[in-house]
Amino acid sequence: MVMTQPTPPAPQAPQVPATPEVFVNRIFAIKTTSKQERTVADNILKAIETKATDIKVASIIAPNELRGYVLIETPEQRNRIEQLVELIAHARVVTKGETSLAEVGHFLIPKPVVAGIDEGTIVELIAGPFKGEKAVVKRVDSAKEEITVELYESVVPIPITVRGDNVRVVEKFADR
Repeated sequence: MVMTQPTPPAPQAPQVPATPEVFVNRIFAIKTTSKQERTVADNILKAIETKATDIKVASIIAPNELRGYVLIETPEQRNRIEQLVELIAHARVVTKGETSLAEVGHFLIPKPVVAGIDEGTIVELIAGPFKGEKAVVKRVDSAKEEITVELYESVVPIPITVRGDNVRVVEKFADR
């Protein structure tokens, strides 16, 4: 007598749950009063936290390089953002159109503090014991974000290593 094994049932495809509702966030630019970008961003955040508005906001960006504007990422329509602008001090108007993450993505990447400082650049020390002194950059260490300088008017050149954010560029590519 030959015994046969029962055939296992055919594997079934896993059940896929219903996809949740997906919001497509838009990025709007809000024009602000000059030098009030950070205040506007803080006021928008405060309005959301205190439930002064029911508008959903995914993120608020007030980059230093973009003077006079605050960027808001939201699933809301333009007219809802215009209502929000009416509530916020120093917020003026929502600019026409929308922007994309690709257009504003470069604001999200931090720039190294030594960016734009090269050997030979004349800088002014803005912190430390040599504050106010001018110096010539001799070496830039991007990994540590430090620069080595020699004081400009020093009789004996002494190399001094300082953090990149402790200097202000005075003149680029000096010949010395």
